Amino acid sequence: MRPLILAAALACAPLSLAAESYPKAHSIITIGGPVTETVFALGEGDRVVARDTTSLYPEEVNALPDVGYMRQLSAEGVLSLGPDLIITRDTAGPPEVLDQLRTASVPMVEVKDAFTAESVSQAVRTIGDALAVKDKTDALVASIEAEFAALAARVDTGPKPRAMFILSNQGGRLNVSGGGTGANGVFELAGAENVFASEFDGYKIASDEAIIAAAPDVIVMLAPTGEDEHDVRREDTLALHAIAQTPAGQNEAFVLVDPAALGFGPRTAQLVSNLRDDLIAAVGN
Repeated sequence: MRPLILAAALACAPLSLAAESYPKAHSIITIGGPVTETVFALGEGDRVVARDTTSLYPEEVNALPDVGYMRQLSAEGVLSLGPDLIITRDTAGPPEVLDQLRTASVPMVEVKDAFTAESVSQAVRTIGDALAVKDKTDALVASIEAEFAALAARVDTGPKPRAMFILSNQGGRLNVSGGGTGANGVFELAGAENVFASEFDGYKIASDEAIIAAAPDVIVMLAPTGEDEHDVRREDTLALHAIAQTPAGQNEAFVLVDPAALGFGPRTAQLVSNLRDDLIAAVGN
């Protein structure tokens, strides 16, 4: 899209209200893996014409044009594909690009990014309302809520291992999860105690002393993503000085979680249920 065309589009009044419906939208761009998954789970994938780099499921989305990483978007790049609706996570960016998209002539629906079972249902309803598919939305929400209820019943009657989530290993410096993160939300659903949840919010580098004092029963990392920084081998992690002095290191309790679980999309209950099984197996309960 040429600059003059983009400027004209951005000059129009905003139309981004999640409560509105766009039943005739058939050139939709989805931004955020859980958003894209939800549109396809609702059976409306044929209306999607492009997606962002984080949208990898279901497999057929990989054949669609890619508008870039969801936090490094270009307004011109998104609008150049001629969408008649944009559905995005509200954490996409940069902020100035989202501001541009909000004021473009193309309707935009923003899905709130949160880390609870309730937020998954709300996201499905926001997207379902935008697509004007109420019956499909009600059915998908009912299925998801039943899965979360079954998971909660399992967790309530079982052990609660102390877990530490490692986002990345930067030369032995471990970037770990505190509270307010997707990893922490997943731990809560899986019946695990995040050893750093009460220490800080977000992600930060933890000192060896803090890791030893936290004494996790099990280490959790993302399953391979193709990024070397995140794809640290089990043996390398367990061999680190600080980890080796924790119960997790001494018992070689190490688990991988599907990155999609941390996105809180329609498969999260299933993926967290798998994580629950792996955590219990790892700590020997």
